[in-house]
Amino acid sequence: MAESVVLTIATIALIAYLLGSFPAGCIAGKLAGVDIRQVGSGNVGATNVTRVLGKRFGYPVFIVDFGKGLAAVLTAVAITKANRASPAFTDLCVAIATFFSVIGHSYSLWLRFSGGKGVATSLGCLFGINWMAAIAICIVWLVIFQMTKYVSLASVAAAITLPIVVAVTLFFKHLQSPVLLYFSLCLAAIIVLRHRSNLSRLMKGTEPRFARK
Repeated sequence: MAESVVLTIATIALIAYLLGSFPAGCIAGKLAGVDIRQVGSGNVGATNVTRVLGKRFGYPVFIVDFGKGLAAVLTAVAITKANRASPAFTDLCVAIATFFSVIGHSYSLWLRFSGGKGVATSLGCLFGINWMAAIAICIVWLVIFQMTKYVSLASVAAAITLPIVVAVTLFFKHLQSPVLLYFSLCLAAIIVLRHRSNLSRLMKGTEPRFARK
């Protein structure tokens, strides 16, 4: 029984990491004839791709990065459902899938363990977990972005809001266990840490506002 649990968790973690590692931004850059890591902010996420290459490349990258997180969560749900797992264990596996898909995106195997900042992938995971919570996070992101035009600030605000929204969702019993709350705190910390250079530039007044091509 214990071996089966460990194998299930390890399988979900590996699949989620590999899904998250898919370097959509770099592939888009190669299709456009540039190394996206050498232009703009140097980030491989959808924001930098859109800023440098325009929405023709940026929007598909966002969709793929979003889809990586969603696929990781749905895979975890499918595996645990096939094994007739308990709701608590399912929540644990979903949390692990979320964590490792974002880790894969941020520290991609194919990019020498570098990568994006995990916002789109995190959002995809959240939609797979609870679409109402995901919409609340989207609203926070949109409000901050429309007010400031800083993608980084909107992303950090959304990340900080994430565990609050999960806590509210748990309070109203839309989640089976508090496992996802603990993992949402870890996820928020990862996203904020990945934006530390942006936060430094925001404090100095040198962070560029988003200008879409």
